[in-house]
This record gives sequence, structure tokens and C-alpha cells, in this order.
Amino acid sequence: MRKRGRMLVLAGILAASALAAAQGLPKLPADANLPQGADSPGKVVFSHGSHVGMQAKPDCTSCHPKHAPILKAKTRTAREPVTHAAMEKGKSCGSCHNGNTARGFEDCTMCHKS
Repeated sequence: MRKRGRMLVLAGILAASALAAAQGLPKLPADANLPQGADSPGKVVFSHGSHVGMQAKPDCTSCHPKHAPILKAKTRTAREPVTHAAMEKGKSCGSCHNGNTARGFEDCTMCHKS
């Protein structure tokens, strides 16, 4: 019983710490469905959450606006599909997903969902 009480106290402290840390982070945008190219094996959904990860202070400027323009929903224009040829040249996702800065794009199922 004593051990269970300690575990509950520890869980409460961890939850409070996580909440305090999360309150300092900006609210992340919803997942974005990227345009699907004609030869794409499945849709790609970009998740800010998986890219920000556990960073203490996310830096949106590492991608925005250079690699991914930020437009208000009302002014959003249709984006061109991201191609592997463009990524291999370091454009779009390939600016980081090059196998050095971040994992490469050898595993199709990491990005493409059927």
C-alpha cells in the first residue's frame, strides 16, 4: 500500500511537470494532407507533432517560410505535390530528410498511407 501511494505521488508530480512544460509551447497546427502526385503510392499527412517532438522550444523558422510557406486558410492556394526528385535535390522535405539531418525517405510507409 505504501509503495502504491509513492507511485501515485510520483505520477502526480510527473503529470504536473509535463503540464507546466506544455503550457509554454505554442499550439501546433492540425495535421496537413499534402497533395498526392499521380505516381504516389498513397496520401501523405504532415504532422507538426511528430516533427516538433520533444523539443523544449520548437523553432518554426527552421521550415517556415523557406521550405514550407505559411498562408492563412482563406488565402491558401493549391500546392504542387512534393516529388522524390525534388526531395533528392534538397527541396521541401528533402531539405532535412536527407539521411544526415533527419532520417532519409527510403521507407515509403513512414510517410505514405494508403
